[in-house]
Amino acid sequence: MKYSQIKETCLYISDLDLAEEFYHHILEMPVISKVDGRHIFFRCGSSVLLCFLPEATQHEEKLPPHFARGKQHIAFEVSKRDYLKAKSELLQKGITITHEQEWAKGQKSAYFEDPFGHVLEIVPYGIWEK
Repeated sequence: MKYSQIKETCLYISDLDLAEEFYHHILEMPVISKVDGRHIFFRCGSSVLLCFLPEATQHEEKLPPHFARGKQHIAFEVSKRDYLKAKSELLQKGITITHEQEWAKGQKSAYFEDPFGHVLEIVPYGIWEK
């Protein structure tokens, strides 16, 4: 198989309005879909961030049941030149950088949390390239 990308990433949350406030209003991701009592979906570059209420999807009947609990992790990629700007914007919006990691070749990534305790990360393009 030859994959082109991961198209969707899913987080399980406890409050759709809080997710909308954080991901849409603070992180500026456009809302694609919102179904009260079930989910809210956001556009993130060429990918989609799905946020589900686990109590609504763990007993799914039309689709395969799915859910998760605990601190989930996803990373958002930005261009190399926009990394410092993205980190600065997070700080200006009152988001605490919980950790900054230095990787191979001197690249850095910044970790922060969403209102649900999920571990989010900003990474510069190319961080996984050889």
